[in-house]
Amino acid sequence: MSDNDKRILTPGWSRRRFLRNSATFAAAGVAGGVSGFPFINRLPVRAQGAPLKFWQFYAPGGQVKPQVEWFEKMVADWNATHEQQVELEFIPNKEYINGPKLATAFASGQGPDIFIISPGDFLRYYNGGVLQDLTPYIDEKARADFPESVLATRMVDGKIYGLPMEVEPMAMYYSVKAFEDAGLNENDVPKTWDELLELGKKLTTPERYGLLFQTAPGYYQNFTWYPFLWQGGGEFQGADGKSAFDSPATVQALKLWQDAVNSGAAPRQVLGNGANDSVANLASGYCAIQNVGIWAISQLKNNAKDFPYGVFRLPTPANGKYVTVGGGWAFVANAKGQNPEAAGQFCAWALASTEQGSVDRVATWCTEAKSDMPPRDSALKAREAAFSEGMIGKFAREIHPGTRAEPRVPPEVYKIISDAIQQTMLGGADPQTTATAASQQLDAYLASYSGAPLL
Repeated sequence: MSDNDKRILTPGWSRRRFLRNSATFAAAGVAGGVSGFPFINRLPVRAQGAPLKFWQFYAPGGQVKPQVEWFEKMVADWNATHEQQVELEFIPNKEYINGPKLATAFASGQGPDIFIISPGDFLRYYNGGVLQDLTPYIDEKARADFPESVLATRMVDGKIYGLPMEVEPMAMYYSVKAFEDAGLNENDVPKTWDELLELGKKLTTPERYGLLFQTAPGYYQNFTWYPFLWQGGGEFQGADGKSAFDSPATVQALKLWQDAVNSGAAPRQVLGNGANDSVANLASGYCAIQNVGIWAISQLKNNAKDFPYGVFRLPTPANGKYVTVGGGWAFVANAKGQNPEAAGQFCAWALASTEQGSVDRVATWCTEAKSDMPPRDSALKAREAAFSEGMIGKFAREIHPGTRAEPRVPPEVYKIISDAIQQTMLGGADPQTTATAASQQLDAYLASYSGAPLL
């Protein structure tokens, strides 16, 4: 067993194997073409007037009390004023994000009435014909309150199919104590990839990794890798619609993560819910620097309030430019559900109404229940002080201005990119050879793709 492997604490059936099998389940839903879900019309008959099921991974079983309370209050407020009731259904984070439950539920005609999706998985459900058009329920004034860049990946042909509840840029978090023990301070944060790798090696000890990236395959890993591709000017698709993946920018981004692992500075496996979990990885002392998003501010505040940490923006390659990725979840309604119109109205009422309650709801989510940048201008204005102070203020000033929206891709494109990351980061494959092979696969797929545009 290597020194790296000694620090791996999760035995048994590996998450990587689980996610790989889950991806197989999920991808099966789109194997038949644009329809995506071959049994989508087999919706079982539900009791007349039954509550609309709202699947998500926050409430009522979530571990962060302010987030649970936010969801429960939202649904209680709706139920108090509407005949069509809504009922929360909690799906554990791991199972919801990377497991097969959501995709297989739709494939069997038993999908939820309301659910949340990220841009990365938007095309699976849009191309599958299960997303309700929310445009009729949104006032023009409210629509204008969302910046175009925030809505773009949730729109097709000018129609809105998802309403974002947040914008989540990625950054690097570090342990103040780990820095101090190494004789470092905030002035020593790395600005380049080479400096990041060197610092990661310096901070590595027999008990702790110096640096941590997501290692398990999934939409989240792709999401966190994209900015390293973009920083060198890379893209996975060119303006001509063909693959642009075989490029120096792709090769160097793949090599960065490979070098981090091969040098021993970064682990081959992460703890807790994954590299999106700052408490299990950074605060626990498993790593000294973690690549994670703005939501980690809330995680640390609620579950590791005495842990001192700092944040810095993503370092850049030589001759590259700063850019980070901004993800975030969005409410969507099932067009094949028991009451699609009411489900669509609920999404708009909750997040995209001109009523002050809707604005406050978004602002409260981003500043109190969680820590995010708001998707609405009015919510930003309503909590202007909160977005100018502390760590959120640092994100607002230094990190968020370089944000590019998370891409939306069909499952097949996601899988090709995911395989390339896995093969190089953990499998030891040559980055150039891998980029070339992946680009050829992308070209073969894109040549016959007929769904909504990739963005």
